[in-house]
Amino acid sequence: MNKLFAVAALTVALCAPAWAEGKTVTLSVPSMNCAACPITVKQALTKVAGVQKAAVSYEKKEAVVIFDDAKTTVQALTQATGNAGYPSTVKN
Repeated sequence: MNKLFAVAALTVALCAPAWAEGKTVTLSVPSMNCAACPITVKQALTKVAGVQKAAVSYEKKEAVVIFDDAKTTVQALTQATGNAGYPSTVKN
């Protein structure tokens, strides 16, 4: 019985990261002024460790980012876009 419990506990512990949901933030990126800009912004965001998905819209001038907050922060995301030449802020 103890072995069964230990195996079950180990299985739950190993699977726990798979249950983690990503956080979502929408960043305003007003300096995107051409159709190619979103490509650069998306590349900058997806290079940040912990980013699971980034969808960048030129028309809305925003980026919606899903990320693991145990691996990165919103500040790191805005820093990444700024370093790429596209300063961003959290959109409310």
